[in-house]
Amino acid sequence: MAVMALWAWHIDRSPRALLAGSWDSDWYLRIAAHGYGRVLHWPDGAVQSDMAFFPLYPGLVRAVTAVLPVSGGTAGLLVSWTAAGAAAWGIHLVGERLHGRAVATTLVLLWGLLPHSIVLSMAYTEPLLTAFAAWSLYAVLTRRWLWAGVLAALAGASRPNGVAVAAAVGAAAVYELYRLLRDQRRTDWRIWAAAATAPAGWAGYLLWVGSRTGDLLGGYFAVQAGWTSRFDFGAGTVRFARTVATRPMDLGFTVSLVLTGVGVLLFALLVLDRPPLVVLVYTAVLVVIAVGGSGFFESKPRFLLPAFPLLLPLACALRKARPRAAIVVIAALAGLSFGYGTYLLTLATMAL
Repeated sequence: MAVMALWAWHIDRSPRALLAGSWDSDWYLRIAAHGYGRVLHWPDGAVQSDMAFFPLYPGLVRAVTAVLPVSGGTAGLLVSWTAAGAAAWGIHLVGERLHGRAVATTLVLLWGLLPHSIVLSMAYTEPLLTAFAAWSLYAVLTRRWLWAGVLAALAGASRPNGVAVAAAVGAAAVYELYRLLRDQRRTDWRIWAAAATAPAGWAGYLLWVGSRTGDLLGGYFAVQAGWTSRFDFGAGTVRFARTVATRPMDLGFTVSLVLTGVGVLLFALLVLDRPPLVVLVYTAVLVVIAVGGSGFFESKPRFLLPAFPLLLPLACALRKARPRAAIVVIAALAGLSFGYGTYLLTLATMAL
């Protein structure tokens, strides 16, 4: 963020305005200030409604402005920065639970140095989703089922891909119930409650949008289609990859394709490590949504920011590597992150 701010001042731009009001941030802050109801009609016939954006983040922004004498942009940054800190803490707990403290620290470091990690400092929802997701996964790993369900519901109210947390908690709950019944042991009502509560945030908002649009089950997906976002089982990703390979494209599009491919490779390595079911399902759903969805390909690396378990194989490898080699890798990743994050906010013309 400091590197970005220095460059922004150099080109006579406001770092705060870039962090608080770029791209989707503007939509969220408008919802926080005025509620839902904004619709844009474009000359090509596209219709973009603000109901594509989930309500928890703008709700928190509005709550902060009601308590503190700050603007919506400042409130958005306060929410995001707080959530990013909570996310780092939760990621560390998950990593420590699975592989020990040293790997956990490396995991947080890698997550904070991802090429798109500038998003974690913006008025965006990825920090909020990651925080709820990490703590929900930790709650499952430590058998705190009620907390897992509630946190999964909050994650589902944060972003569309928050459904990954509900799927992970639900899968873990089903497996735990199966194991108890197989061993002829008494089941715990908290597990049932977690499975029932986990999808409440995501499903509740979809049904609300459906009631507003007159199509209870399909209304939200119709709204997303107006943003060219739909799940096509990867057909759009294949077409985009072909386009990038056959004609010149902006740097951001090429980097997004490379980073998405790296995400798929890291997922394969994670599968080989055989992580707990809740971690595997959560990561798998995020990867499937990112790769299988069409529209705004340049945003796919951002969609994978909450998929922090993808970095577990790399974190384990770095802890086993020689210190000098690990330092070189971390320094190279830091340089890429600082430079590319600055590019995304100050030079790139594509949506983030």
